[in-house]
Amino acid sequence: MATFKDRLLEAMSLRNMKAIDISEITGISKARMSQYVNGVYTPKSKATYEIAKALNVSETWLMGLDTPMTRKPHFELNLRMFDKESPGDIAEPSNISNVIPAENLHMIPVFASVSAGFGAYASDEILEYIPTVLTNPYEANITLGIKVTGNSMYPKIEDGDTIVVRKQESVDSGSIAVILLDGEEGLVKKVKYGPDWIDLISINPEYPVKHFEGSEVQRLRVVGLVRQVIKMV
Repeated sequence: MATFKDRLLEAMSLRNMKAIDISEITGISKARMSQYVNGVYTPKSKATYEIAKALNVSETWLMGLDTPMTRKPHFELNLRMFDKESPGDIAEPSNISNVIPAENLHMIPVFASVSAGFGAYASDEILEYIPTVLTNPYEANITLGIKVTGNSMYPKIEDGDTIVVRKQESVDSGSIAVILLDGEEGLVKKVKYGPDWIDLISINPEYPVKHFEGSEVQRLRVVGLVRQVIKMV
């Protein structure tokens, strides 16, 4: 994978721009731009967004990923937000195609499976980075995407969807959660708690409830809360 420095220099050459030009457009200091150009530092998501916009290139390409260099004029997110009052339901989709404040746009990694994303086995493989709207910068450090396989949560979550997950070790009963079973098998289920039992419920009625009682509960570990289902359109 190319480095940010490599892509930055390539884009600057193609656009016939100097570091001082980017500094004037973005408001990033000349000293900081010099550090980016020389590979001393790699910018965070906000600065990456501003530099990519100034150079008219894709953020993911600038970050060194094997994606097209061409920058789309805008992106449109179809967000299916989970209703906090009724975690099993999903609100109506909403389209966001207007300009999003740079400080609220973060590039989060997407992993091929729950197990890969949460360290159940050694894997550094990231499929891609996707833009996600997060109003709290802290959330960017504990948020990741998971590519869903299977139809146990159909029609709320379909095969091939990307779920956005907030890392946390507990969720309320009735929430859609990411669970590790026996420390290695990753599951996305609706969680229901009892006095000494936990049920993992699939939305698709063709899949039976997974019931864990007594000592069996110790086989389960909550690793995240499903916050969104994102489809790029």
